[in-house]
Amino acid sequence: MAMAVQLCTFQCSSTLKPHRIIPKTQNKNPLKIPRLSQTPFKFNTSTLKEICKRGNLEEAFLELHNFITSQNPPQLPPDEAYSSVLDLCAAKKALLQGQQIHAHIITSNTDTDSVFLSTKLVFMYGKCGSLSDAKNLFDDMPDRTIFTWNAMIGAYVSNGEPSGALELYREMRLLDISLDACTFPSVLKACGLMKDLNYGAEIHGLAIKCGFISVIFVANSLVGMYAKCNEFDRAAQLFDRVIEKGDVVSWNSIISAYSNNGQVSEALRFFKRMQDSGVAKNSFTVVAALQACAKPSFSKFGMEIHAALLRSDRELDVIEINALVIMYSRCGRTDEALQVFHKMDEKDNISWNSMLSTFVQNDLYKEAVAFFHEMQEAGHKTDLVSTVSILSALGRLGNLRNGMEVHGYAIKHGLDSDLKVGNSLIHMYAKCCCIHYMTQVYDEMPNKDLISWTSMIAGYAQNHCYLEALELFREVQMKGIKVDSMIIGSVLLACGGTKCISSVKQIHANILRLNLFDHVLENTIVDVYGECGNTEYASLIFSRIGNKDVVSWTSLISSYVRNGMENEALEVFYKMVETGVKPDLVSLLSILSASASLSASGKGKEIHGFLIRKGFPMDGSVVSSLVDMYARCGNLENSFKVFNLVEHQDLILWTSMINASGMHGQGKEAINIFNRMLGRGLKPDHVTFLALLYACSHSGLVEEGRRYFDLMSNSYQLEPWPDHYGCVVDLLGRANRLDEAYSFMKNMPMEPTATIWCSLLGACRVHSNKKLGEIAVKKLLELDPENPGNYVLASNTFASTGRWEAVDEMRNMMRTKGLRKDPACSWIEIKNMVHTFMVRDVSHPKTEEIYSKLDEITERLKREGGYVPETKYVLHDIQEDEKIKLLYGHSERLATAFGLIQTSPGTPIRITKNLRVCGDCHVFTKLVSKIFERVIIVRDGNRFHRFQNGVCSCKDFW
Repeated sequence: MAMAVQLCTFQCSSTLKPHRIIPKTQNKNPLKIPRLSQTPFKFNTSTLKEICKRGNLEEAFLELHNFITSQNPPQLPPDEAYSSVLDLCAAKKALLQGQQIHAHIITSNTDTDSVFLSTKLVFMYGKCGSLSDAKNLFDDMPDRTIFTWNAMIGAYVSNGEPSGALELYREMRLLDISLDACTFPSVLKACGLMKDLNYGAEIHGLAIKCGFISVIFVANSLVGMYAKCNEFDRAAQLFDRVIEKGDVVSWNSIISAYSNNGQVSEALRFFKRMQDSGVAKNSFTVVAALQACAKPSFSKFGMEIHAALLRSDRELDVIEINALVIMYSRCGRTDEALQVFHKMDEKDNISWNSMLSTFVQNDLYKEAVAFFHEMQEAGHKTDLVSTVSILSALGRLGNLRNGMEVHGYAIKHGLDSDLKVGNSLIHMYAKCCCIHYMTQVYDEMPNKDLISWTSMIAGYAQNHCYLEALELFREVQMKGIKVDSMIIGSVLLACGGTKCISSVKQIHANILRLNLFDHVLENTIVDVYGECGNTEYASLIFSRIGNKDVVSWTSLISSYVRNGMENEALEVFYKMVETGVKPDLVSLLSILSASASLSASGKGKEIHGFLIRKGFPMDGSVVSSLVDMYARCGNLENSFKVFNLVEHQDLILWTSMINASGMHGQGKEAINIFNRMLGRGLKPDHVTFLALLYACSHSGLVEEGRRYFDLMSNSYQLEPWPDHYGCVVDLLGRANRLDEAYSFMKNMPMEPTATIWCSLLGACRVHSNKKLGEIAVKKLLELDPENPGNYVLASNTFASTGRWEAVDEMRNMMRTKGLRKDPACSWIEIKNMVHTFMVRDVSHPKTEEIYSKLDEITERLKREGGYVPETKYVLHDIQEDEKIKLLYGHSERLATAFGLIQTSPGTPIRITKNLRVCGDCHVFTKLVSKIFERVIIVRDGNRFHRFQNGVCSCKDFW
């Protein structure tokens, strides 16, 4: 169709003076060609036309120069010479060379037919992407022909401005310019791009009225317009009624129309009809059919077309082979695409770029980089398309150094000003966590589109620069830019990072107002409400999702897990399975986390078995999550088994194992694992040192902890996070080196966080340091006044020294602020079911049996173990006998009694508690483990305790 337009466009002449405004040069890499003579001339153009047909631009300019400088040229009009080279410039999109021809026409004062050449120039500028130059030239022409109008309308369409094309067409109609058949294809294409069915139908009527409906390329354009407007029935009716069925171009048109609009089955149905009717297919037919097959579900049909091409025993055109590469790529068949590519005798830019895109689109980023090097070695010049593809691969790999090299190449060759390249650079730097360069690229971009702003907002959000992301979104709104669901999704990610529920609600309201809700956004907003702690809203949005997929279910599961609602997360998971939705890796990892939080090892083992049965790879995040799950369920032995089964142990897995050992009070084992990791050549990061310091803290390894803190800063140049300082404070505080801990805090390069003051206050309470405790209480409540746990800790600190007035003051402050403390709660898993107990709980179906067993246990401990209740751990101003009753009703004792009832002798009992175990319960459980000969593993709010034969793994250090 485009060829038909070109053939019809320039065939008349008039007498006008040439346009003398020379547009600015945009191409930074012109061909090295001789300057054109400014002497008027006339010559024979047959040789020049042949050169132009061959497509050699440099040779064409040399021949034109020879004609100009010839001493005895034939006396023929020069218009065709100029026009032939201008057509070649348009075909090659050689803007600079076209501008040189324009300049020579102006400066030579050649007596030429200016309307003809001006129209040719309009056409050239439009094809070379310089719409503004085409428009300036068109506006300055005092007289125009229908061919000029057609050229300008085509320029608008080919440069992505269909509204400008339709506006110019309306002006043309108002001026009563007589149309020709070539006017219709561009105008109809503009209607299709605008999806303006009414206007397209009106132009259809005009084509009938003017007698152009029988012109084959007009009819084909109408078919394409109706297809783009999703009026497929009308497109098919028009094809069946009007178009000559023996014309291969018409068949190609209808097949392409359906294929380009996602109607794959219909496209292939017409392809089969064409074959059945006996019309011989050409290369464009093959390309259109293969485009329709570019989905995994239609790959078999595409392979059949490929087989038919091989059987035809004809040499395949390069565009057909490129279409095969693209088809196999989009079907995920990378090996087949590569085989087709390697068998190509002649490879063009599209061939190389299609194969590079194949690797990138199928997440084979390392292979993409290797192929890019192969491209360079083969002498293929990197262009816009390959630059965008390789930047995407390097970003996904986090390969900053090579990404910067490509950026340098883009700058050197003038590609960096291209919008797509700029957007790709933003994406690459964001993925490489290089915010500075990302921002610099954005600031220097001459033009920006919605993708630019979306990429920047996403880049900020992904790199935890949440406020910058929200500020940029405000700028987008102030500019009045129409946002889409992609940019809203990135903004929601930033809102989730800030944990600002009011911002999420504002964005939610915008989504509703702009009617932007799609399935992806529904899932995202469930997840973000969960991140901000509002599980009620998350659940409400989830309930309103019509077609819940695995992402929807996982978003709600993750919301519950993040907010400590593990039982609810498990319920949602089982409902998901019941509805027939198959869990994916993300949902399974989320439910593993829930199982770990509940210490529900039975459920964790179920998920482990499911992962193995379904063939999920036992590496990366899967293995690290399993190690963590077993450790948090109190089964450190299984954590080691999983760890030892992995052949390639990465840094995350080693860190998980260090953390698992530290969690169980095995600090020396954690250090041993750390040294083994170093022996493998792995370099520790911030998280590794955090796990190691945590292990030292929970095992009383003070000197070792101080040494590793110094090693982190001095040997590995890792700037400590507040969490690292907090571990050292906790380490010193637990060891009753409180003055040293306080001095360490005062010398920190940043202000101590509320968490660090909380660690110091906890140690002050345990070691009865009243003076430092009061300082810590004051600072803690200043920094984090909305956390009820801080008031409880302060209250307990005052209660431990009998300062009941201060205790009452803390409780009154909590009431005033509407804060409530988390009630003590313990739970135990028996036969794959989790049983929960509160303090003095009487809600369990076996309450009487549990309390009877507890009385039996207590009496036996008193009789055989010399147990005496330590009422100092009851931080209430009540009578002594009431304190004893409170101790006997602690939740972990109820869970222990239930465990002894429900499990056979010798079976380990695993209990989880949300708060710290009190000293009296610690003694109680040690005695139970000895007298009843049970291993009892208790995970409290601070650490793991493994009770066996009357001894605890924490060595009474918790």
